[in-house]
Amino acid sequence: MIKHIMATALLWLAIVATFPLYAQQQKEHTLGSLWSKVEENYPGVGVKTSAIEAAKFNQRAVKGNMLPQVNAQAQNTYGTYEGSAGAFFPQAGFFNVSGSAVPMDGSSTAANTFGSAIIQWEVFSFGKLRKQNEAAGALYNKSVSDKDAYLLNLKKTLSERYIVLLYNDAKLQWTEKNAERLHDIRKITSGLSASGLRPAADSLLASSSHVQAMGEHDKWYGFKNAAYIKLLELYGNDTVNYTASANRFGSPTQNDLNKVNTINTSHPILDALDKQSEYYTLSGEAQKMSSLPSINLLGGYAYRGTGISPNGTVSGAWKDGFNNTTNNFLAGIGITWNLTSLYTNRMKGQQLFKEAESTKLLQSQYQQAMQADLSASQAKIVQQYEQLRKTRLAVQQSQDAYNMYLARYKSGLITLSELLQIRILLEQAENAHIEASREYWVLLAYEAELTADFDFLFNNL
Repeated sequence: MIKHIMATALLWLAIVATFPLYAQQQKEHTLGSLWSKVEENYPGVGVKTSAIEAAKFNQRAVKGNMLPQVNAQAQNTYGTYEGSAGAFFPQAGFFNVSGSAVPMDGSSTAANTFGSAIIQWEVFSFGKLRKQNEAAGALYNKSVSDKDAYLLNLKKTLSERYIVLLYNDAKLQWTEKNAERLHDIRKITSGLSASGLRPAADSLLASSSHVQAMGEHDKWYGFKNAAYIKLLELYGNDTVNYTASANRFGSPTQNDLNKVNTINTSHPILDALDKQSEYYTLSGEAQKMSSLPSINLLGGYAYRGTGISPNGTVSGAWKDGFNNTTNNFLAGIGITWNLTSLYTNRMKGQQLFKEAESTKLLQSQYQQAMQADLSASQAKIVQQYEQLRKTRLAVQQSQDAYNMYLARYKSGLITLSELLQIRILLEQAENAHIEASREYWVLLAYEAELTADFDFLFNNL
């Protein structure tokens, strides 16, 4: 009794110890476990992430336009000095020449030193900067929505490539079964022919059918390897264990066939179009407001040295260009208005408004088409699952019938051609079930894209 209790306890301990490992192994065999790797490593996701970061930096740069603008310059020149007296605050890249219009004693050229700094702060822009900032924020939101739409499309691509791999693998297993059945028939026929119970032509016919089946097997082996390579392009790793998924491919779990789904307006594709329309609208408003004037606070400081002394004597020496210094400052308020841009900016704004209107209509068109596609897809899924149940039953009945006819052939009750006809019927039933399974999973992938919900597909394939 004690030994029995100890053995039972050890058995339960072994089950508890191996269950987490088994559960982890099963989890790794789902389509969802592949997606986590794809989302983490696929370069296309990084492209969208970089676009979001770029839009964020652009938003910060646009906000920087609200800060005061500071320009500074410093220069040392050597040249003539004809000009008129007066204070002067140049912009960067310009220099002033001032002096008396009458001839001076000394050199005809003089050295000059000049340095200045000007600050300009647009304190009132009639909403231009605010609209530009809002447009930059809309562009950032659009880049986020674009990434969500890309991830949704990438999920669909991953699902389709995984389904193609499982389909090609099922076809490969199907051709392998056919080749094995024909190999068994060939061996039986060879034995019967050798004993004189069957003609030699039966052996040749069975061998020919077996060779054709092997050729079909080779074809699907190439298709499976090609699909595997396409899947690894997304996954990034060297191997994918899809054994458990291959078993689920032919025996799919029933989805909620009676659920009523509607297209959500927050669907990534619709949301991306909505954000794009918002960006065009805000950009158009900012463009129209660019025609309005700007009110600026101005401030400046200038330092100057020259080789012309106060008594009018001119020195051509370079070092004397740092003498006779003067310091000036400037402060004030100004208004700037580019009147010629009133028409052009208004036209550019109207163009952007039309782009926003077009995008909004495109969003409505997409939503209407997606809703119709979703309803049609759900109607197909219901019937497709019914077909799956029938093809599964047909395969089982065909298999049982083939085994019975094979026994009758061994007993000499039917001919080889009759047995091969029964085998063809079994082959067709198995192929129909594989095709129905593929159509079912493809429909589920399409429905998942329309509803932006891949949970069922990722957890059950």
